[in-house]
Amino acid sequence: MAKMTLEQLRKLREEKKGDMVKRDVEGKSVQIIVGMGTCGIAAGAKQSFDEIVKAVDEYKLSGDVIIRQTGCMGLCHVEPTVEVVMPGMPATIYGRVDAATARDIVVKHVVGKTLVENHIYDRPAVDIVKK
Repeated sequence: MAKMTLEQLRKLREEKKGDMVKRDVEGKSVQIIVGMGTCGIAAGAKQSFDEIVKAVDEYKLSGDVIIRQTGCMGLCHVEPTVEVVMPGMPATIYGRVDAATARDIVVKHVVGKTLVENHIYDRPAVDIVKK
């Protein structure tokens, strides 16, 4: 490996600090949980996860959003699955989440505070959701 200059080391340190902020859960109110069991990965969950990370970065949401991975959510027939938990919205599980839908989830659900209707597979009953 080639020697790094002091400036390159400083740049690398700042990049790694940014990566650590993304993993820190303290002070974050929004959770995006991607099902990364074998069934999810086989169905394309890695691409969905990468697109969520990219969209969160683009919209500069990493200070408020934690992106997590979990095993199978039990909805193998609609993998990849993504759950979004945020204040003021019902906890919602989306299914059949490809990269485009993953971006829609960030843009519409997290930023716009509206549900991505065509991909909802689990949410609370209407009578317990506050308007």
